Amino acid sequence: MVPGSVTKNEVFTVKAIIQHQMETGLRTDSAGKTIPRKIINQFVCRYGGLEVFRADLHEAVAANPFLEFQLLATENGRLEFSWREDGGATYSLYHDMVVT
Repeated sequence: MVPGSVTKNEVFTVKAIIQHQMETGLRTDSAGKTIPRKIINQFVCRYGGLEVFRADLHEAVAANPFLEFQLLATENGRLEFSWREDGGATYSLYHDMVVT
């Protein structure tokens, strides 16, 4: 969740929940084979192309991690949220910030 617009030099709060199909690596399928672990291990936020927040995640973090952090509104720009899972799959979402 990001505000629709913010005032220049305003500190604003970003709230992100990452929903995905987590696997712990401890379960087995119907054939008895271990289902490979699949957890989110890294989250990055970029503002206008610059990295402004990073979190390295490990075991025992929630299945759908919730992150909250604050940023300073400096200019109109794109917020890019990206996260990486075990196995290297990477996903991204974007939000264009309007700074007045």
